[in-house]
Amino acid sequence: MYIIGGDGYIYIYIYTTNVVLLLIVTTITIYKMKRKIAFQGAEARVYESKILGKKCIAKERFSKQYRHAILDTQLRKQRTVHEARVLARCRASGILAPAVYFVDDSTQTIYMEFIEGKTVKDVWDEQNLKSSNSNSSCDNNNNMMLTKINIAEKIGIVLAKIHNHDMVHGDPTTSNIMLRNQDNEIVLIDFGLGSQNASIDDKAVDLYVLERAMLATHPNTEDLFKQILKSYGEESKKAKMILGKFESVRARGRKRMAFG
Repeated sequence: MYIIGGDGYIYIYIYTTNVVLLLIVTTITIYKMKRKIAFQGAEARVYESKILGKKCIAKERFSKQYRHAILDTQLRKQRTVHEARVLARCRASGILAPAVYFVDDSTQTIYMEFIEGKTVKDVWDEQNLKSSNSNSSCDNNNNMMLTKINIAEKIGIVLAKIHNHDMVHGDPTTSNIMLRNQDNEIVLIDFGLGSQNASIDDKAVDLYVLERAMLATHPNTEDLFKQILKSYGEESKKAKMILGKFESVRARGRKRMAFG
Protein backbone atom coordinates (compact mmCIF):
# COMPACT_ATOMS: atom_id res chain seq x y z
CA MET A 1 0.00 0.00 0.00
CA TYR A 2 1.34 3.41 -0.94
CA ILE A 3 -0.06 6.73 0.29
CA ILE A 4 0.33 9.96 -1.64
CA GLY A 5 -1.10 13.05 0.00
CA GLY A 6 -1.91 16.47 -1.35
CA ASP A 7 -4.66 19.06 -1.76
CA GLY A 8 -6.49 17.95 1.36
CA TYR A 9 -6.74 14.26 0.51
CA ILE A 10 -4.84 11.06 1.09
CA TYR A 11 -4.55 8.91 -2.01
CA ILE A 12 -4.10 5.23 -1.14
CA TYR A 13 -2.85 3.00 -3.94
CA ILE A 14 -3.39 -0.70 -3.30
CA TYR A 15 -1.38 -2.93 -5.65
CA THR A 16 -3.00 -6.24 -6.53
CA THR A 17 -1.99 -8.79 -9.14
CA ASN A 18 -3.62 -7.17 -12.16
CA VAL A 19 -5.09 -3.88 -11.05
CA VAL A 20 -4.34 -0.78 -9.02
CA LEU A 21 -7.18 0.37 -6.78
CA LEU A 22 -7.35 4.04 -5.81
CA LEU A 23 -9.11 5.02 -2.62
CA ILE A 24 -9.53 8.65 -1.57
CA VAL A 25 -9.94 9.18 2.14
CA THR A 26 -9.99 12.22 4.38
CA THR A 27 -6.80 13.95 5.32
CA ILE A 28 -4.86 12.80 8.34
CA THR A 29 -2.58 15.23 10.09
CA ILE A 30 1.08 14.39 10.29
CA TYR A 31 2.39 16.51 13.10
CA LYS A 32 5.78 18.06 12.77
CA MET A 33 8.11 16.08 14.96
CA LYS A 34 11.68 16.45 16.08
CA ARG A 35 13.69 15.01 13.23
CA LYS A 36 17.32 13.98 13.16
CA ILE A 37 19.06 15.00 9.96
CA ALA A 38 20.95 12.07 8.48
CA PHE A 39 22.22 13.55 5.23
CA GLN A 40 21.97 16.63 3.05
CA GLY A 41 22.61 16.65 -0.66
CA ALA A 42 22.30 19.27 -3.38
CA GLU A 43 18.56 18.70 -3.83
CA ALA A 44 17.23 17.29 -0.57
CA ARG A 45 17.65 16.76 3.14
CA VAL A 46 17.19 13.27 4.57
CA TYR A 47 15.92 12.88 8.12
CA GLU A 48 15.30 10.02 10.50
CA SER A 49 11.69 10.52 11.54
CA LYS A 50 8.46 8.77 12.52
CA ILE A 51 5.06 8.53 10.89
CA LEU A 52 2.09 7.24 12.91
CA GLY A 53 4.59 5.91 15.46
CA LYS A 54 6.62 3.99 12.86
CA LYS A 55 10.30 4.76 12.30
CA CYS A 56 10.92 6.06 8.81
CA ILE A 57 13.11 8.17 6.57
CA ALA A 58 11.84 11.58 5.45
CA LYS A 59 13.35 12.99 2.25
CA GLU A 60 12.54 16.68 1.85
CA ARG A 61 13.30 18.57 -1.34
CA PHE A 62 14.04 22.06 -0.13
CA SER A 63 13.45 25.29 -2.00
CA LYS A 64 16.26 26.88 -4.02
CA GLN A 65 16.33 30.63 -3.55
CA TYR A 66 18.03 31.30 -6.89
CA ARG A 67 15.12 29.79 -8.84
CA HIS A 68 11.90 31.55 -9.70
CA ALA A 69 9.37 30.63 -6.99
CA ILE A 70 6.78 29.10 -9.35
CA LEU A 71 9.41 27.13 -11.29
CA ASP A 72 11.00 25.97 -8.04
CA THR A 73 7.68 24.64 -6.72
CA GLN A 74 6.89 22.87 -9.99
CA LEU A 75 10.31 21.23 -10.21
CA ARG A 76 10.30 20.04 -6.62
CA LYS A 77 6.78 18.67 -6.94
CA GLN A 78 7.50 16.86 -10.21
CA ARG A 79 10.73 15.31 -8.93
CA THR A 80 9.17 14.25 -5.63
CA VAL A 81 6.16 12.58 -7.25
CA HIS A 82 8.38 11.00 -9.90
CA GLU A 83 10.69 9.47 -7.30
CA ALA A 84 7.72 8.14 -5.30
CA ARG A 85 6.30 6.54 -8.44
CA VAL A 86 9.62 4.86 -9.30
CA LEU A 87 9.89 3.51 -5.75
CA ALA A 88 6.31 2.23 -5.91
CA ARG A 89 6.92 0.56 -9.26
CA CYS A 90 10.06 -1.13 -7.92
CA ARG A 91 8.09 -2.57 -5.02
CA ALA A 92 5.28 -3.70 -7.32
CA SER A 93 7.88 -5.40 -9.55
CA GLY A 94 9.46 -7.32 -6.67
CA ILE A 95 12.60 -5.19 -6.50
CA LEU A 96 13.78 -4.36 -2.99
CA ALA A 97 13.50 -0.62 -2.36
CA PRO A 98 12.07 1.44 0.53
CA ALA A 99 8.28 1.32 0.74
CA VAL A 100 6.63 4.72 0.38
CA TYR A 101 4.37 5.55 3.35
CA PHE A 102 3.31 9.09 2.54
CA VAL A 103 4.13 12.00 0.24
CA ASP A 104 3.57 15.45 1.73
CA ASP A 105 2.59 17.65 -1.21
CA SER A 106 2.98 20.88 0.76
CA THR A 107 6.63 20.34 1.74
CA GLN A 108 7.65 17.95 -1.08
CA THR A 109 8.65 15.31 1.44
CA ILE A 110 8.59 11.55 0.92
CA TYR A 111 8.13 9.47 4.07
CA MET A 112 9.51 6.01 3.37
CA GLU A 113 10.59 2.79 5.01
CA PHE A 114 13.64 2.89 7.27
CA ILE A 115 16.06 0.19 6.10
CA GLU A 116 18.06 -1.39 8.92
CA GLY A 117 21.48 -2.03 7.46
CA LYS A 118 24.64 -0.51 6.04
CA THR A 119 25.59 0.83 2.65
CA VAL A 120 27.79 -1.39 0.51
CA LYS A 121 30.39 1.39 0.67
CA ASP A 122 30.52 1.16 4.47
CA VAL A 123 30.59 -2.65 4.40
CA TRP A 124 33.48 -2.79 1.94
CA ASP A 125 35.39 -0.03 3.74
CA GLU A 126 35.04 -1.90 7.04
CA GLN A 127 36.19 -5.13 5.42
CA ASN A 128 39.24 -3.36 3.97
CA LEU A 129 40.07 -1.86 7.36
CA LYS A 130 39.80 -5.23 9.12
CA SER A 131 41.91 -6.81 6.42
CA SER A 132 44.69 -4.21 6.71
CA ASN A 133 44.72 -4.22 10.54
CA SER A 134 44.44 -7.97 10.95
CA ASN A 135 47.25 -10.46 11.26
CA SER A 136 44.86 -13.22 10.26
CA SER A 137 45.77 -16.01 7.91
CA CYS A 138 45.48 -15.88 4.15
CA ASP A 139 42.41 -18.13 4.41
CA ASN A 140 40.53 -15.48 6.43
CA ASN A 141 41.42 -12.84 3.86
CA ASN A 142 40.17 -15.13 1.11
CA ASN A 143 36.87 -15.54 2.97
CA MET A 144 36.56 -11.76 3.24
CA MET A 145 37.16 -11.40 -0.50
CA LEU A 146 34.56 -14.09 -1.13
CA THR A 147 32.06 -12.00 0.84
CA LYS A 148 32.81 -9.01 -1.37
CA ILE A 149 32.33 -11.14 -4.46
CA ASN A 150 28.99 -12.39 -3.16
CA ILE A 151 27.84 -8.81 -2.61
CA ALA A 152 29.03 -7.87 -6.12
CA GLU A 153 27.07 -10.80 -7.55
CA LYS A 154 23.91 -9.62 -5.79
CA ILE A 155 24.41 -6.06 -7.06
CA GLY A 156 24.58 -7.30 -10.65
CA ILE A 157 21.39 -9.34 -10.21
CA VAL A 158 19.44 -6.43 -8.68
CA LEU A 159 20.53 -3.99 -11.40
CA ALA A 160 19.52 -6.50 -14.07
CA LYS A 161 16.10 -6.91 -12.44
CA ILE A 162 15.40 -3.19 -12.37
CA HIS A 163 16.57 -2.89 -16.00
CA ASN A 164 14.37 -5.84 -16.97
CA HIS A 165 11.40 -3.70 -15.91
CA ASP A 166 12.66 -0.80 -18.07
CA MET A 167 13.72 1.36 -15.13
CA VAL A 168 17.13 2.78 -14.22
CA HIS A 169 18.43 3.95 -10.87
CA GLY A 170 20.35 6.90 -12.28
CA ASP A 171 22.97 7.01 -9.51
CA PRO A 172 23.85 3.40 -8.58
CA THR A 173 26.88 4.11 -6.39
CA THR A 174 27.83 1.90 -3.45
CA SER A 175 26.48 4.67 -1.18
CA ASN A 176 23.02 4.14 -2.69
CA ILE A 177 23.05 0.36 -2.36
CA MET A 178 22.35 -1.09 1.08
CA LEU A 179 22.89 -4.50 2.62
CA ARG A 180 19.85 -5.21 4.81
CA ASN A 181 20.63 -6.56 8.28
CA GLN A 182 17.85 -9.12 8.53
CA ASP A 183 18.74 -11.17 5.48
CA ASN A 184 21.81 -9.59 3.80
CA GLU A 185 19.69 -8.75 0.75
CA ILE A 186 20.54 -5.81 -1.50
CA VAL A 187 18.20 -2.81 -1.23
CA LEU A 188 18.43 0.13 -3.64
CA ILE A 189 17.89 3.60 -2.13
CA ASP A 190 17.77 7.21 -3.35
CA PHE A 191 15.92 7.14 -6.68
CA GLY A 192 16.15 10.91 -7.15
CA LEU A 193 17.73 10.42 -10.58
CA GLY A 194 15.76 7.28 -11.42
CA SER A 195 13.54 7.00 -14.45
CA GLN A 196 11.00 4.76 -16.09
CA ASN A 197 10.69 3.67 -19.74
CA ALA A 198 14.49 3.55 -19.93
CA SER A 199 16.30 2.89 -23.21
CA ILE A 200 19.19 0.48 -23.81
CA ASP A 201 21.52 3.48 -23.69
CA ASP A 202 20.11 4.57 -20.31
CA LYS A 203 20.77 1.12 -18.87
CA ALA A 204 24.31 1.08 -20.23
CA VAL A 205 24.95 4.49 -18.64
CA ASP A 206 23.63 3.10 -15.33
CA LEU A 207 26.35 0.44 -15.43
CA TYR A 208 28.98 2.98 -16.42
CA VAL A 209 28.06 5.27 -13.51
CA LEU A 210 28.52 2.34 -11.13
CA GLU A 211 31.89 1.46 -12.64
CA ARG A 212 33.19 5.03 -12.36
CA ALA A 213 31.89 5.33 -8.80
CA MET A 214 33.58 2.07 -7.77
CA LEU A 215 36.91 3.06 -9.31
CA ALA A 216 36.79 6.42 -7.51
CA THR A 217 35.60 5.12 -4.13
CA HIS A 218 37.03 1.61 -3.99
CA PRO A 219 40.45 1.33 -5.69
CA ASN A 220 41.52 -2.04 -7.05
CA THR A 221 37.99 -3.39 -7.36
CA GLU A 222 38.14 -4.24 -11.05
CA ASP A 223 37.53 -7.94 -10.28
CA LEU A 224 34.44 -7.03 -8.26
CA PHE A 225 33.01 -5.03 -11.14
CA LYS A 226 33.70 -7.94 -13.49
CA GLN A 227 31.61 -10.11 -11.15
CA ILE A 228 28.83 -7.51 -11.25
CA LEU A 229 28.84 -7.63 -15.06
CA LYS A 230 28.92 -11.45 -15.02
CA SER A 231 25.86 -11.80 -12.77
CA TYR A 232 24.16 -8.94 -14.61
CA GLY A 233 24.66 -10.74 -17.91
CA GLU A 234 23.16 -13.94 -16.50
CA GLU A 235 20.06 -12.17 -15.12
CA SER A 236 19.40 -9.52 -17.78
CA LYS A 237 16.87 -10.24 -20.52
CA LYS A 238 18.73 -8.01 -22.98
CA ALA A 239 22.27 -8.59 -21.74
CA LYS A 240 23.93 -8.73 -25.16
CA MET A 241 22.55 -5.38 -26.32
CA ILE A 242 23.04 -3.60 -23.00
CA LEU A 243 26.58 -4.86 -22.39
CA GLY A 244 27.49 -4.06 -25.99
CA LYS A 245 26.21 -0.52 -25.54
CA PHE A 246 28.04 -0.34 -22.19
CA GLU A 247 31.34 -0.96 -23.96
CA SER A 248 30.53 1.91 -26.33
CA VAL A 249 29.67 4.23 -23.43
CA ARG A 250 32.86 3.18 -21.64
CA ALA A 251 34.94 3.92 -24.75
CA ARG A 252 33.36 7.38 -25.08
CA GLY A 253 34.12 8.05 -21.43
CA ARG A 254 37.76 7.06 -21.80
CA LYS A 255 38.14 9.22 -24.90
CA ARG A 256 36.61 12.19 -23.06
CA MET A 257 39.03 11.75 -20.15
CA ALA A 258 41.99 11.45 -22.52
CA PHE A 259 41.23 14.44 -24.74
CA GLY A 260 38.89 16.58 -22.62
